Parts: sequence; C-alpha cells; structure tokens
Amino acid sequence: MTDHLPAMRLALEQAAAAGARGEVPVGAVVLGPDGSVLARAGNDRESSVDPTAHAEVLALRRAARALGRWRLTGCTLVVTLEPCTMCAGASVLARIDRVVYGAVDLKGGAVGSLWDVVRDRRLNHRPEVVMGVLAEECSEILTEFFAVRRMREL
Repeated sequence: MTDHLPAMRLALEQAAAAGARGEVPVGAVVLGPDGSVLARAGNDRESSVDPTAHAEVLALRRAARALGRWRLTGCTLVVTLEPCTMCAGASVLARIDRVVYGAVDLKGGAVGSLWDVVRDRRLNHRPEVVMGVLAEECSEILTEFFAVRRMREL
C-alpha cells in the first residue's frame, strides 16, 4: 500500500490555509499516476461565492488542467474530510482511481459513512477507497475551527 501520509500532510496545509481565510478547513491534493502532486486546493466557497468551490472540486479542476484532460485515470484524490455527494460524484466522473480521506463526515459523507456514492455498483467507475489517514489531525482542525466560530457567535 502506498504511503499517503505526505500527501495528507499537504492537504492539511491547504485546510489550514482555508481556515485562516474563514473557509471551512478542508484541503485536497491530487496525485498523478507517478505519485507527483498535480494540484492542491482548500475550500473557497465563501471567498468565491461559489457553492461548488469545495477543495476536492477545485483540486480536480486544477489536476485536469495540469494533465490537459478531464479523465484523471491513475490519479489519487487525497482529502482531509470524507467527500460529500457532489465531490464523491465528481471523483467518479473524473475517473479517479483512488480516494483517500482523513476524517469521517457522519452528517454529509458520501464515501462510506452516510452514503457510498463511489462504490455504488450501478456506476461505471468505482475508485478504491482508503479512509482514516491522519484522521485525528484532520478531525481536530475542523473541531477547532467550529469551536472558535461558535465562540464568536455568542
């Protein structure tokens, strides 16, 4: 099994940068077939006023541009939080080979917890899933962000 720790650490850096901008701290990295970093992104919904500007979607778009094709066959998506239905669907449509994530999202996750979009047998592409990589660190950055946000709202 490939060591996903370095890529998850890069995704955590993207998550921290997103959190510093006031975005929900989720980060994503796309690795090419050779393991090189093709793209990285953090959530940008608030800044861009774009409901689709999740870290995963932004990273997939950037990776496609880097490769010059929309099919990301052989690539791996590494993300700090379990992808939602939109991002899981985008991963399937992009033909990502592998989805690696850290923290489980029991309220909106679509890669095994609430739904399992990426392994739905009705779809023509089903990426491998690796979950729980640096899960504690990935969960902690989200917990801290929302704790601070709640304190500001009081």
